[in-house]
Amino acid sequence: MKSLRDGSVVLLDVRPENEYGFGHLPGAVNIPLRQLEQRLSELPRNHEIVAYCRGPYCVLSFEAVAALRECGFKVRRFDQGFSEWKAAGLPIESAARA
Repeated sequence: MKSLRDGSVVLLDVRPENEYGFGHLPGAVNIPLRQLEQRLSELPRNHEIVAYCRGPYCVLSFEAVAALRECGFKVRRFDQGFSEWKAAGLPIESAARA
């Protein structure tokens, strides 16, 4: 996705930290849904945000999109999730373990 590479879109993983640590979409920023309101300042207002979570039936990204839109962000939901991305054999990143 060109817009991810050129930095015009922020990929937002709203799953809990431990899930993000085990694997996430390349370049994704992790702000768990329960922390979103307190961490809004970490998100750029001049970029589109694409939120994702566990998959198409997970409500975390739906809730994140609604909350961010209410705060004036340009945001949409990635209609798949981490599970579908990984199952498709697409690249993933994981946090370094100490």
